[in-house]
Amino acid sequence: MPTPQHSRIKPQALRAGDTIGIIAPASDLKGDLLDAGCEQLRRRGYQTVYLESILERDLYFAGTVERRTRELEDMFARDDIRAIFCARGGYGSNYVMDAMRPSTVLSHPKIFAGYSDLTPLLTAFCDTAEFVTFHAPMITKDFALDDGVDWPSFDAAFGGQQSWEIVDSGAHGVVDGSAEGIMYGGCLSLLVATIGTPHEIRTRGTILFIEDVNTKPYQIDRMLMHLKLAGKFEGVRGIIFGEMLDCRQNAQQAYSLEEVVLRIIGKLGIPVAFGLRSGHASRRNITLPIGIQAALDVRGSQVRLNFLEAATTP
Repeated sequence: MPTPQHSRIKPQALRAGDTIGIIAPASDLKGDLLDAGCEQLRRRGYQTVYLESILERDLYFAGTVERRTRELEDMFARDDIRAIFCARGGYGSNYVMDAMRPSTVLSHPKIFAGYSDLTPLLTAFCDTAEFVTFHAPMITKDFALDDGVDWPSFDAAFGGQQSWEIVDSGAHGVVDGSAEGIMYGGCLSLLVATIGTPHEIRTRGTILFIEDVNTKPYQIDRMLMHLKLAGKFEGVRGIIFGEMLDCRQNAQQAYSLEEVVLRIIGKLGIPVAFGLRSGHASRRNITLPIGIQAALDVRGSQVRLNFLEAATTP
C-alpha cells in the first residue's frame, strides 16, 4: 500500500532583502531572459544570485550534469540563500536526480520552486526529504514577462500566510463535490515518468494537480490511463487540471479535452476542476505549495481552492 501523505517541514518564509539562488537543472537558457527575470525579482525587493556557469551548454542541457548537480547542491548548502528558483524547465532534471547527494538537500531544506521538468524534483523533495516545495513561476518563463506571475498567490505561499484562497484561478467545475487533502502534483508527463523509479509519486490522500502543454488528447488519455492502471488515483480526494494549453489534436476536433479526461476520472466519485492557471500558463502563473493541506469545493462552474495552513514558517 502506498505511503500516506503527512505533515512536512516548512521552509523559512521569504522576506524583502532575502537572497534567491537561481539554478538551471535542465535545458539551456537565454541570458537576456535570465536578466529580465532577475530584474523583476529585484524590483520586488529581493536579491538574486547565480553561478557564472549557468549559461553553459552541453547538447540541449544547461551544461554538463556535473555542473548542474554541483549548482543545485551549492545553492542548498549556502546559508546566505533563502530560496532556490529554477530558471526554466525543458529536459534534464532526471540526470541531476540520479547524480545528486540526497544528504545535501535533506540537511538544508529551503524554498524550492519550479514546474514542468522540475516536477519530479518537487515531488521527490516533498516525499523523501519531507519538506514543502512549490509549483511556481520560473525566471526566464514567467518573471521575465510583465504579466507572468500571480503575485497574490506568490506572496501568500512564500510569505507564510496562515490560510488563503486562490482567487481568479481560471478554473471551472467539471464534477461537483468537496474534499480536503494534501496539495500535490505537477506536469502530467513528468508525473507518469516517475512510475517504476525510486522517486515514484505518492498520490494517496491528495488534491492532485495535473497540467501539461502541447500534448495531444490521445496522449493525455494514455498517460491518465497509465496513472489509473498504476493505482495512482486510489485514495486521491480531488483532481484539478491546469489550463492544458495547446492540448488538442487539431482545431476541428469534434470533442473536448474535458470529455477525454472524464472517461477516465469522471466516475471516481471525487470533485474535478479544470483550467487552473499554474505551470504552463497563459498569464499570471499561480504558485501552488506542494505538501500542505488544501480544500477543494466544486459547485457547478464555481471552483474554490483554499490552503488551510501556511506553506512557510517565519
